[in-house]
Amino acid sequence: MDTQKTSIDRSKPFGWADRFGYALGDVGNNFSFAVVNTFLMIFYTNVLGLSGVTVGLLFLIARFIDAIADITVGRLVDSSKLHKSGRFIPWIARFKYPLLIATILVFVPFVKDLAFPIKITYVFITYLLWGIFYSTVNIPYGSMASALSDSPNDKTSLSTWRSLGSATGSAIVSFVVPIFMYVGASQRIDGVRFWLVASVMAILGFGCYILTSKLPTERVRTQRSESVPLGTVMKDMFTDRALVILVVLDIILVINQNLSGTNISYLFNDYFKNSSAMSIALIFNFATVLLLAPFAQYFTKKFGRKEVTVVSLFFASIVYGALVFIHTSSAMVYLVFLFFGSLGAAMFNLMVWAFITDVIDNQQVTTGIREDGTIYGVNSFARKVAQALGGSFGAFMLTMIGYVSSTSGGAEQSQQVIDRIYYLASGIPAVCCGLAAIVMLFFYPLNKKRVEANAAILREKNAKN
Repeated sequence: MDTQKTSIDRSKPFGWADRFGYALGDVGNNFSFAVVNTFLMIFYTNVLGLSGVTVGLLFLIARFIDAIADITVGRLVDSSKLHKSGRFIPWIARFKYPLLIATILVFVPFVKDLAFPIKITYVFITYLLWGIFYSTVNIPYGSMASALSDSPNDKTSLSTWRSLGSATGSAIVSFVVPIFMYVGASQRIDGVRFWLVASVMAILGFGCYILTSKLPTERVRTQRSESVPLGTVMKDMFTDRALVILVVLDIILVINQNLSGTNISYLFNDYFKNSSAMSIALIFNFATVLLLAPFAQYFTKKFGRKEVTVVSLFFASIVYGALVFIHTSSAMVYLVFLFFGSLGAAMFNLMVWAFITDVIDNQQVTTGIREDGTIYGVNSFARKVAQALGGSFGAFMLTMIGYVSSTSGGAEQSQQVIDRIYYLASGIPAVCCGLAAIVMLFFYPLNKKRVEANAAILREKNAKN
């Protein structure tokens, strides 16, 4: 007897409300996540007066708790009741409230005046709660893409719009927060102003979540007569080649993204000594996503997600490899190559959320089980581990090449060290993009033909339910 029964609600056609509403979800995510991820460390050290070691330990502990929370929440979402509005939308509607409160609480400036034991307890509790509540919104949000449509083309569209939402939210946060967080000619951080602008961002994110829970429609609806044992689910996932390879790809490319962002900062600071060029380089990750977005669905519909992404990653690897070979001393020449390299790497970022929906569909075809939230949670777990590894690798490599640290930022690096920075900044993405392209080409099984066949099988099966 089947424990799951999936049906498709076609009473409301897939359209702009789904795309726009889904994109707003990642705008809302970044009004919380990007503020915390980008500015919380400087708030803890420069406003609350915590040491870098204390903050680093907190982030390390929290990263592992967050990763475990992602899988746990994914499992809870899959086991939850199917409501009239779906399985995932109710989670966003319910948990946006504690996430709003937690985001505001982590930036409270008056904590600086508390005794150290109370201060550190407050910081640990509020940050860990923020991470858990973020998972309770982000995991169902990410899982929801597979429920909005059973069409591979619609899923490509949703992945593209999510990437646009993410880029928009990140860009707004990166631009707005620094304008309000500093005061005076000395650019001193004002804790109260910091708290107020973080609170405004949290409220804006709350508004985005309201629309995300109102505009999209969950059409792929899975009824569960009983929960599939966790052991069965995990066994199926660990033997699911598509999921395992996607996790490997995510780890490679997320580590690359983290290392690239760090290395670019050092490259333009120490090698080119050009802060204006650095500003341009750091916006390429946003700009290339925006430039690719209008064309992504056409190319993936014509050639396939896997096929287009493999070509794009090989292209990026060649471009970055050329930078290693020419070893240019011109910041402008480097920027031109970096733009095209970023353009090639951006295709995976646009498609990654659609890859996850393909894996979910493939799981249902091969095992008869559909666990949207658990699979998304596993993938999110892998991305967070990769983020932690990327940060550790970056610090380790700087030490290995002999980089000289300075509290005032004025240390001069030797020519040998700055040349090594150049090779790291160019060589790491060349290797990572090339390795990811090879892994995807030879090991990732969900090509265009397989994805379309899975969609047809599920369409026929769901029509009978």
